Amino acid sequence: MKIISSPSEMNALTRAYRKNGATIGLVPTMGALHQGHVSLLATSAARADVTVLSIFVNPTQFGPAEDYGRYPRAFEADRGKAAAAGCTVIFAPEVDGMYPPGHRTIVEVEELGARLCGVSRPTHFRGVATVVLKLINIVAPDFAFFGQKDAQQVIILKRMTTDLQVPVTIEICATVREADGLAMSSRNAYLSPQERRAAPAIYRGLQAALDRYDHGERNSAPLREAVVSCVRAEPLMQPEYIDIVDTQSLHYLAMVSSTALIAVACRTAESGTRLIDNIVIGGSL
Repeated sequence: MKIISSPSEMNALTRAYRKNGATIGLVPTMGALHQGHVSLLATSAARADVTVLSIFVNPTQFGPAEDYGRYPRAFEADRGKAAAAGCTVIFAPEVDGMYPPGHRTIVEVEELGARLCGVSRPTHFRGVATVVLKLINIVAPDFAFFGQKDAQQVIILKRMTTDLQVPVTIEICATVREADGLAMSSRNAYLSPQERRAAPAIYRGLQAALDRYDHGERNSAPLREAVVSCVRAEPLMQPEYIDIVDTQSLHYLAMVSSTALIAVACRTAESGTRLIDNIVIGGSL
């Protein structure tokens, strides 16, 4: 497994792979790999000839009061997990390599980035879109793999690659969960023991809403209330939003008549950790 930090060297290597007829899969991450990331790597390894894992804690997707400085960084552990999952190359650039002096260009997907998580994180998704487009330009993958846990991000990136005619297929993989249903996330490490016990309430609420949907409920209000009641039963889980939206526009839905996203964001009371989760009903992303 190769480890590369130079964008130009990474681009030259993938151009050589492509010249030899290899297909390339990209798994963009900020490191601190968990089983969800590992599953993305394994999926890429099964689908593509070459799997590139990018590890880059991207400063432009963090707000001024967020956790950029303390975001977990565990490169040596990540390297072992990546190798075991069939990774071919780790691309781990420095900030100056991705945002050289004089950098002025950003990518912003209008409207979609201002909804759900974008309300409290107004610059987050332009940072995500910018860095992912840069990674795609550097690596030139055939496929880019993302988890459904970050559903809004995936919807925005699909819109970006469609609008800008980027020749890559965005592959969405199922959310990987702990045994009690908590969606795996690098930020779960921030949770206090009490918060960790309370956090699965989010998934219980989503499952309660799914059960109502499966029994014929199509009105968004009772579906949403099923989630709200579970989450609010845990005082350590403080909802930021619990919404049911269209999977293309992210507009709020009063009735579910086609594919919909039930999305949740909570902030925990002790550590202030922000947790997100979702399910899709009536179809898939």
